[in-house]
Amino acid sequence: MGNDHPEISEDSRNVLDAIRRIVQVLRKTAQTAEKKVGLSAAQLFVVRKLAETQMLSVGELAQRTATSQSSVSEVVQRLVTSGLVSRQRSARDARSVELTLTETGRELAARSPAAVQDSVLEGLNRMNPNDRKQLSRLLGILMDEVGIAHISPTMLFEEEKSPETADK
Repeated sequence: MGNDHPEISEDSRNVLDAIRRIVQVLRKTAQTAEKKVGLSAAQLFVVRKLAETQMLSVGELAQRTATSQSSVSEVVQRLVTSGLVSRQRSARDARSVELTLTETGRELAARSPAAVQDSVLEGLNRMNPNDRKQLSRLLGILMDEVGIAHISPTMLFEEEKSPETADK
């Protein structure tokens, strides 16, 4: 009887363990934020980025959150609906919308935990640029091999809503 299951290399096991650790920390941090301040990980990340400045355009916010404008816009809409973010036409450019935290949003930001995405970005920024580029390339290859490279990324855990925050 042949071996239908190839031996798993130590390198493959180490990569899978690294992915497990990252997902575990991301999920636990997201759950903690949800319990502490009632926001998804993506909403917390956006609130924390808006708290760093007086106002941002959607494009500037997308850049600071390292995501697409459409993904960040969906999160912003939920935050506007929940009264944490306000939108207004830009005084500089009437075609542009500026986002600011409301007073309630600023109070929530002041008592909220750090966003785990900031830790990940800080870690990546501390890496040697060539290592970071190689990691990006290798993760791209892995996504191709797994068959998920075509999936558009959303903000972390935004699609996983609990019943308590589904209306936010």
